[in-house]
Order: sequence, then C-alpha cells, then structure tokens
Amino acid sequence: MLLVLDVGNTNTVLGVFARAEKPDAGSDSTPRYQRLVANWRVATRQGSTVDEYGVLFRNLFSMASLEASEIQGIVISSVVPPLDPVLRQVCERYFNSKPLLIEPGVKTGMPVHYDNPAEVGADRIVNAVAAFEKHGGPCVIVDFGTATTFDCVSAKGEYLGGVICPGIGISADALFQRTARLPRVEIRKPARVIGTNTVGSLQSGLYYGYLGLVDGILELLLAELGKETHVIATGGLGPMIGTGSKYIKHVDDFLTLEGLRIIWERNVTARQSVPRKATPTRAPARSR
Repeated sequence: MLLVLDVGNTNTVLGVFARAEKPDAGSDSTPRYQRLVANWRVATRQGSTVDEYGVLFRNLFSMASLEASEIQGIVISSVVPPLDPVLRQVCERYFNSKPLLIEPGVKTGMPVHYDNPAEVGADRIVNAVAAFEKHGGPCVIVDFGTATTFDCVSAKGEYLGGVICPGIGISADALFQRTARLPRVEIRKPARVIGTNTVGSLQSGLYYGYLGLVDGILELLLAELGKETHVIATGGLGPMIGTGSKYIKHVDDFLTLEGLRIIWERNVTARQSVPRKATPTRAPARSR
C-alpha cells in the first residue's frame, strides 16, 4: 500500500492507496497504486510531537483495519516547513519507511514557468499534475483551502502560474473579529440571496460574495487560456462553492491525493530506470 499526506495550514489529509491487482499490459515492474481504500482529514498541529502524530496515524489505521506494516511507500506534500522533520521521523519510526517529500528536485513531469519555481507551494504543483493527467490541458485548478488558489496549466502540460486569494474562512474570521454585534455563523449556501435575519444575511454575503469572486477570476483566466479550458475544484469547501459556479465543471475531493500518487510512481520509475554501473569482472587467475 501507498500512504500519501497533504499537509496544509489548517488540515492534513491522509490517503491510502492499494496496489493494483493486475498491472497494465506491457507496463514495467513499477508498482501501481490505483484504488483509494481509506482517507482521513485531521487538524494540522505544529506543536505535536513525533509520537503524538505517530499514535494518531496508527489509530486511524487501526480504525480502518489497515496494518502499518503493509505500507510500502510514503509521499508527502507540505506547506508547513516546521512539520517536515517531524513527519519524516514519524514515517521512519512508525512505518519503517523513508518518505518522498515534494520539493525542488523531485521529478513531477511538469515544467514550472514561474519566476522562482521554488516559491510555488508543493500542493499547487501536485494538483496541477493530477488535473492535467486526468483532464488534459489547458486547465485551471481551484483549491479551496486556508487560501484559495487558482493554478493554470497549458495545453502542453506546463505550469503557468495562478492567483492566490484569502480563503472564505479567513474572510469570515476577519469579519467576525472586527464587528462587535455580528455572530459567527456556519458557512453554507443559503436558500435565498436576500437574508431576512442577521444569520441569513451573513451567510448570503459570505457564500454569494465569495462565489462572485471565484467566478470573476475564472472569467478572466478563461479569457487568457481559452474557453475550452477545464476547470476543476478541490479542497474542503470545493463541493459547496464548486457546485454553484458557472465555470467549475469538475469537483474532485481527492485531486491532491491522486497527484501525490502519480508523482510517487514517476519518481520510483525514474530511480529504476537509472542504469547501474557495470561490475568490473576479475581477470582469471593465471596458472603457475
């Protein structure tokens, strides 16, 4: 099995892929993991220790009747650098496996046309790889996380760049913190645009206001990329916002997990394809 982790600022999403029972005809010996058998979303806690994370992960495995000893590979996408060494140790201590972290130098199969490619969040590249693999290009991926990101991929499979906006949760928190009489409300799609009470008015403003932001940016992006562009939504609020958008045609809750799987397989293939140095043969001993 393959364990994939997407470590975000607010949540960490874990997934376990089972190995394909029958490899594709004519494929190499690279292991393929195509079936997502379990997934979880937990809070990202920078103060947690190696053992606390280890116990949490092992408990999740136990609840799903999975054995940690069956994990044959681990790949991690993280936008929280202080957690990287902690998660490395968790993988080595509790899963007896050295993880692959998505970072500069890792083979993704996608050229990055950013002024400084190292600035691009690992999760954005992972999403772009998965979206292009599944839908082709050009495409735009809208990831509704702590921040909402719009990532653009060309028809040739090149990462072009994108847009970063405050997430809807950040916008809501700022509103509640700076107003004395407005209550904190659940973010959801209201039945009507016109609110007849404070809660309804807030929910309408948050949902439709953010939907307008999303569709407004997508309209401009599609004007640059072309109307044939695929638009895919992912992230925690992807289903809620994505289903109301005029331009989002696909909502994929597990896009990032799929991208991690794809990149892991590409790197395993790359390592296996490196030719080994020939072992020098020893000259036969001369008879005396």
